[in-house]
Amino acid sequence: GRKGGHKGRARQYTSPEEIDAQLQAEKQKAREEEEQEEGGEGATGDPKKEKKSLDSDESEEDDEDYQQKRKGVEGLIDIENPNRVIQTTKKVTQLDLDGPKELSRREREEIEKQKAKERYMKMHLAGKTEQAKADLARLAIIRKQREEAARKKEEERKAKDEAAMAGKRLQSLSLNK
Repeated sequence: GRKGGHKGRARQYTSPEEIDAQLQAEKQKAREEEEQEEGGEGATGDPKKEKKSLDSDESEEDDEDYQQKRKGVEGLIDIENPNRVIQTTKKVTQLDLDGPKELSRREREEIEKQKAKERYMKMHLAGKTEQAKADLARLAIIRKQREEAARKKEEERKAKDEAAMAGKRLQSLSLNK
């Protein structure tokens, strides 16, 4: 089997039922002490009514004890932390699904970024941005260079054609002789 813990014994865990039983016993002792301090006022009344009132008090005390149990010196010093956010649960009827949803900072920034990019692209296509103006000026220069190059090519081709025609004329003249 498995060896025990480092202190020589196997660990023993208390079940939730045992813990509840211990708490009930402590509450019962505290209630009995309170009754004895009151001086027996409850003894003159009807025992059945007394039992019912004790049962109803028990459920209220359970809730109070649960809320009042605090760790460390928290029970001794009452301090309210203004930074502590108490989470409240909302009922389904309180949820507002149709209302505007608040976006996080990242989501807002992402949407603004997309809108700015779309605005810039519209202005760029319209030729209103500095970059678009520079691009259009560059394109105009390139068009002029290409037109000049095309014109030079055309002139060279015509010159070659004329030279070829002149050469053919000379041949035809020389053949006619």
